[in-house]
Amino acid sequence: MATFAKPENALKRAEELINVGQKQDALQALHDLITSRKYRHWQKPIERIMFKYVELCVDMRRGRFAKDGLIQYRIMCQQVNVTSLEEVIKHFMHLSAEKAEQARSQAQALEEALDVDDLEADKRPEDLMLSYVSGEKGKERSDRELVTPWFKFLWETYRTVLEILRNNSKLEALYAMTAHRAFQFCKQYKRTTEFRRLCEIIRNHLSNLNKYRDQRDRPDLSAPESLQLYLDTRFEQLKIATELELWQEAFRSVEDIHGLMCMVKKTPKASLLVVYYAKLTEIFWISASHLYHSYAWFKLFTLQKSFNKNLSQKDLQLIASSVVLAALSVAPYDQTRGASHLQLENAKERNLRMANLIGFNLDSKLERAEVLSRSSLLSELVSKGVLSCANQEVKDLYHLLEHEFLSLDLASKVQPLLTKISKLGGKLSSASSVPEIQLSQYLPAVEELATLRLLQQVSRVYQTMKIENLSQMIPYFDFPVVEKISVDAVKNNFIAMKVDHMKGVVLFGNLGLDSDELRDHLTTLAELLNTARSMIYPPVPKVEKLGDMFLGLADTVEKEHKKLLARKILIEKKKEEQERQLLEMEREEESRRLRQQKITEEAEQKRLASEFEQRKNQRIRKEIEERELEEAQALLQEAEKRAGKKKKKPILEGEKVTKQTLMEMALTEQLRERQEMEKKLQKLGKTMDYLERAKREESAPLIEATFQQHLVEERVLHEREQQLEVELSMQCHEGDLKEKNRLIRMLDNKVIFQERVLQRRQSDYDRHREEREEQIGQLIQARKQEREFKRKKIFYVTSEEERLKKLHEEEEARKREETERRRKEEAERKAKLDEIAERQRQRELELEEKERLRREALLRGSAEVSSRPNEPPPPDSRPVEPVAAAPSPAPEKYVPRFRRSEGSGQAPPPSEPDRWGRNRSDDRPSQPSDKWRSDDRRPSFGGSPRSTWSSSKIPPRGASDR
Repeated sequence: MATFAKPENALKRAEELINVGQKQDALQALHDLITSRKYRHWQKPIERIMFKYVELCVDMRRGRFAKDGLIQYRIMCQQVNVTSLEEVIKHFMHLSAEKAEQARSQAQALEEALDVDDLEADKRPEDLMLSYVSGEKGKERSDRELVTPWFKFLWETYRTVLEILRNNSKLEALYAMTAHRAFQFCKQYKRTTEFRRLCEIIRNHLSNLNKYRDQRDRPDLSAPESLQLYLDTRFEQLKIATELELWQEAFRSVEDIHGLMCMVKKTPKASLLVVYYAKLTEIFWISASHLYHSYAWFKLFTLQKSFNKNLSQKDLQLIASSVVLAALSVAPYDQTRGASHLQLENAKERNLRMANLIGFNLDSKLERAEVLSRSSLLSELVSKGVLSCANQEVKDLYHLLEHEFLSLDLASKVQPLLTKISKLGGKLSSASSVPEIQLSQYLPAVEELATLRLLQQVSRVYQTMKIENLSQMIPYFDFPVVEKISVDAVKNNFIAMKVDHMKGVVLFGNLGLDSDELRDHLTTLAELLNTARSMIYPPVPKVEKLGDMFLGLADTVEKEHKKLLARKILIEKKKEEQERQLLEMEREEESRRLRQQKITEEAEQKRLASEFEQRKNQRIRKEIEERELEEAQALLQEAEKRAGKKKKKPILEGEKVTKQTLMEMALTEQLRERQEMEKKLQKLGKTMDYLERAKREESAPLIEATFQQHLVEERVLHEREQQLEVELSMQCHEGDLKEKNRLIRMLDNKVIFQERVLQRRQSDYDRHREEREEQIGQLIQARKQEREFKRKKIFYVTSEEERLKKLHEEEEARKREETERRRKEEAERKAKLDEIAERQRQRELELEEKERLRREALLRGSAEVSSRPNEPPPPDSRPVEPVAAAPSPAPEKYVPRFRRSEGSGQAPPPSEPDRWGRNRSDDRPSQPSDKWRSDDRRPSFGGSPRSTWSSSKIPPRGASDR
């Protein structure tokens, strides 16, 4: 490392090395001088050295050396002469851009020079073989060899300058200019990857600026000049992103602009906001977010109408039409139907985020933020007068799609309007920030909306329609497209329809209850209860210091040991409790079986009682019918008396007379009488009309004569009153003249008094004005001090809020981790409980199988020992099959069915028991049911206590146990 007594010596040494072709040594010598501790203070010769240093770096494309040298030079002149650093950086960027442009021109000239007739004349065999193998053209190879290295160096130059100037409050303008140049570089050469990296670099610079805002020489975003520079940079970034069609990066740029506006809490100029909302409309339209696109158009229309006074009426009408069509392009149904709770929460968060970007402040407590919806937007357009500013075709289209009900010819009326709307649009005047508007881009969405409206209206009128008829009603879509649209509508519960291609028809139905809405209600309830529990009983904060952790370590170990011992005892107790519960469940099962048997017997008694009640009700119903028949006979006799001898009998002979028939006959008679009365009244009314007309014809001449007489009397009265009024007016005039002559002598005194009063009021006014000016000056001074105090207070409060917000975010993250851990533990515990329940169920099935086998063994034993005599058949002309009439069994004793039928000599066929412990043949009667019902005799409860019924009505033993 060479040392120099003066900086000028280093510059001379570098020039000598350059002259002999040793540029690397010259660059190293200047680099050693700049990074030396001896020259840490700025001097004028060092500025010339820096100019030569950056020239060498550019010639040799040494970006790393240039960055190190510029960082050291910034340390030298940061507090002394920042202008020198600005000049050096500008010279550095100018040289890099000039070299890149020269390389591009040289590559272009080389491509033109290669355009010769004989391509093999000036090429070596190696070049020909390389061109055949690699497949590259001449231009691509020249760009890769000449242009690409210089473009890489130019891109590195921009990154270096931005990195150096990112925290310098005195060179904010140069930072913004560099960013703009980098944006133009990406736009000119279509460098999308570098543009994304550049946006990320600028974004990181701003975040670091906010993170370490208390350091010295940091830019102050609260200053209007700094804020305007940063906003201009972000808006330029947004414009370039949209021109390069990097829509994701454009959306992130919009978020950067919104974050910057929220950070400084100051609204930018209206001209910038118009560009902001214009780009938002493009971004949301590309992303198919039609709702947010329409809201952005609405905000853009409001700004243009309020602040752009030079906007013509035609342009305003075209913008309003775009707003209305954008609102109509939104789907008329909620597309989040059937979504999970997590998806709904994400949608709510996205709505809040987009509403903040667009400029609508929503309440986060609202469910899914219902304020951003199609219906609310359309009502806003009508209330704010946007619809009235639109074209007439757009108004007619809005009324057809939103207010009219034309189920058959809706599409035929919409199609001419769409044809006219497609021809509207074009470039706007220079007064508008939106260069061009084409309404034809909304036609596909509006046609889809018209299709949905037509399907909705047709589903309300028709239940079935042929596919050919429906296709004819929708001329701008083929039926597969209509079917696809209808599938989305049915999925979102907008319409209810099915397509039957085999029959060639479309079936419409009614919207019913969808069980998907109730699918996750238990999960949602559990999560809400868990959140409420965590709010009521917050978790204990973790120990932060190491000393606090080991302070009570011995006590903690002892407590944990006791807890483990207690847990072991508790587990043993739980095992014993579980065994006791199993035994208890077995006893309960046995008692349940006995109770079921008792319930079966009670049910049989209730059945007998219900049969008795039915016979009683039949007897009562028969008595009521006889009574009604008697009442009908009485009404019949009364009707015959009222009809008289001239009338015919009201009913025919042999016809069944009921009370209802007679009431209808009475009503018919009343109706006939009412009609006759109405005819009489009409005849009387006509007679009264003739009489009244005759009276009026006689009185008309008399009324006319009376009217003429009144006219003459009123004319005379009017002339008399007018003469009296003239005389009174003349008398008043003479009195006023006398009063004027009497008061004219005091006119001079009145003038003197008036001047005296004016002079006194003028002096009072001057005195009050001086006092007021003095008070205003004091008030201005006080308000200046108050504003200064508020500015400091706001800065402190903002810093404190950010710190608290960071703490809150950390706490929320910790709570989420705790919630996830608890959920996993709950899932494991539930799996264990399910496994225990499955084992318990298997054991119960085994016990039931044993009990069934034991019961069947008992039944077989009792069948071999006991027998019952047959009961003689009751006296009747028809044959009746014998029925068992054994004495009533003892309590808690079961008599099997085959024992009841032993007396008849017919043994039941053997059958295998089913899985419920009963024979398959128990459910079928031994005789045909129809014959048995025909021969059945209901018991008389008033006579013998013995009852007979079909043995098939007794429920089997196994069924009663279940």
